Amino acid sequence: MNTLKNTLIQITSKGMGQGDEELGLLLLKNYFTLLAEESKLPRVLAFYNGGVHLICSGSPVIEQLKVLEEAGVRLLACKTCLKHFDLLDKREVGIEGTMIDILELQKVADMVINL
Repeated sequence: MNTLKNTLIQITSKGMGQGDEELGLLLLKNYFTLLAEESKLPRVLAFYNGGVHLICSGSPVIEQLKVLEEAGVRLLACKTCLKHFDLLDKREVGIEGTMIDILELQKVADMVINL
């Protein structure tokens, strides 16, 4: 796998940007689709707060995330956030992690991108 060296992308909401939720989801779906076509992929996508909805059943970007995961991108979801939104049994991709995991990823990342 050809990754962007130690790049962490953090997804903290159900879409990309602020404003119209439907547009935010469309933008994020397009972003993930285009990201999967890149020759260099991020090492990790971390999902917390509202972003954990995206890795669960019914997510409009689940197929794009499956493609990224199959390409070797690690998907990490905040377990506390999953519990808060009652989504522990609805996760379809990625693994559960803790805030300590996210903190460690941030500390070693050469680049952190927030969506």
